[in-house]
Amino acid sequence: MGTALVYHEDMMATRLLWDDPECQIECPERLAAALDRLRQCGLEQRCLRLVAREASEEELGLVHSLEYVALVQRTQALSKEELQVLSGQYDAIYFHPSTFRCARLAAGAALQLVDAVLTGAAHNGLALVRPPGHHSQRAAANGFCVFNNVAIAAEHAKRKHGLHRILIVDWDVHHGQGIQYIFEDDPSVLYFSWHRHEHGRFWPFLQESNVDAVGQGRGRGFTVNLPWNQVGMGNADYVAAFLHTLLPLAFEVTVCALESIHSVRMAQAPYWMSFQQQDVASALSPSTNSLEGKPVVLLPGGPTCEAAATTLSSFLDRLYLCPMPRVHTAVALTAPDATLPLPPDELCQEGSAPREETEAWARPHKSLAQDEALDALGKLLYLLDGILDGQVSSGIIATLAPAVEATLDVAVRRGLCHRAQRLFCVALGQLNQPPDLADDGRILWLNIRGKEVAASSMFRISMPLPRTTGGFLSCILGLVLPLAYGFQPDLVLVALGPAHGLQNPHAALLAAMLRGPSGGRVLALIGEESTPQLARTLARVLHGEAPPNLGPFLMASPEDIQALLYLRAQLEPQWKMLQVAGEALGSGGSEPAAQG
Repeated sequence: MGTALVYHEDMMATRLLWDDPECQIECPERLAAALDRLRQCGLEQRCLRLVAREASEEELGLVHSLEYVALVQRTQALSKEELQVLSGQYDAIYFHPSTFRCARLAAGAALQLVDAVLTGAAHNGLALVRPPGHHSQRAAANGFCVFNNVAIAAEHAKRKHGLHRILIVDWDVHHGQGIQYIFEDDPSVLYFSWHRHEHGRFWPFLQESNVDAVGQGRGRGFTVNLPWNQVGMGNADYVAAFLHTLLPLAFEVTVCALESIHSVRMAQAPYWMSFQQQDVASALSPSTNSLEGKPVVLLPGGPTCEAAATTLSSFLDRLYLCPMPRVHTAVALTAPDATLPLPPDELCQEGSAPREETEAWARPHKSLAQDEALDALGKLLYLLDGILDGQVSSGIIATLAPAVEATLDVAVRRGLCHRAQRLFCVALGQLNQPPDLADDGRILWLNIRGKEVAASSMFRISMPLPRTTGGFLSCILGLVLPLAYGFQPDLVLVALGPAHGLQNPHAALLAAMLRGPSGGRVLALIGEESTPQLARTLARVLHGEAPPNLGPFLMASPEDIQALLYLRAQLEPQWKMLQVAGEALGSGGSEPAAQG
């Protein structure tokens, strides 16, 4: 299993046959450019290639009227003049004799991708399609879109595969009103769209593209619009929306974007528990003051936003250039367990660093003197080198419980000596920070344990373990991930020490979420008493599978909220991704983008 890529060259057959400045941007080169870029980057050959099929008329009828499907079918026999007249009846649309086949291939590609993922043939995938779909409605073409590919795929997933909850994330400069109309009264589909809106002055010029469009009837609360009312939104803005709006919604079923994000949270508060508790919302939404009480205002295009966007862009470029490691995840246990099943591209590691080298690293630590702890350290050094050399994506290492702290200390020092420029250490349980590590910005240390709430510097932070699932999620979304994305680590070390108190699903979720900001380079260090069940769970999520269910959702306790608010207040002045300011001021300008 891997990533599927669905495509068909015949989808490039349609082209505008008359002069129309509005529609001329929708051309075959639009699709060819995306495919060429995948090939140039070596990504196409990594994927499971699937040739798109045509959706049947019955499948198109899942969301479109039979009369509309028949109308599009008749375009195959129309003259150029007749096609132009018909096209003029819709907004930003042109028809071509090949439109019906191309649109059926586009919808069929989405259906194939759903089938591949839900039958286990692929973990995930990408469908390169043309024409696009999210503007098309039950009986109308709109904005270059003929059949609503994503809506058809969602309805297909429900009816063929029995899904009861589907999240559609619509990432486009324009609002996908077609998807919204189709599912606005359906509580089984949560539709989330971030789009340029400019208070209704940007196409499609609809009031229902705004934050107060939340669905109808039983579907109220299942339509979520995040309209950008400023132009020029960048990577940092989208990461902020992801952390502060989209992820909280998904778990319950620096930046210049906070006016829009805050409006969405307020509009959705009546429908989502994540947004209902005022203190939690405060912890994860705009804060208008810094620790000193001075307003923090982020201006679009200003130095703070530009710095955040620039650093995040360089981080994304660095991830993009990373080669695919030969081994996805390596697991090294103190006593190899034959009952630990691993996927084909995961390795039960037997390799170890040379004994002399291992002993040299262990010498300052009494807890590493035992043979079993020394053997585990050798495996850690070997695995760490593999990750930093690009041979292995991520790894899991087990050692004696009393040796976790010393092993983590060695991992930090070895990592800094071997390629890593920045290490993010998330230490859970009774694990002390090495006392002589330089506070020079190369190591971000977050200790989650006991009752201590402190930030001795922007790179040395401690907090208690949240007591509930809601508190744990608030900690990840409101602190851990913003710090991780802001720090841009070369490697994340997650250490589960004695009395860490973290349940396996929560540990798996933490490791899975930290794959993103580190480019997949996560090394989990666990005590031997936690294996093999925890090792098996971590191996699955580091391989790309979904974390297990977290269990009943309980809101964050007042103590957890207070700790989170205190730390954010301490750290906001130094960390751009935590500087979620009040209303963003100012405006810029750019050329309107195309539909679709």
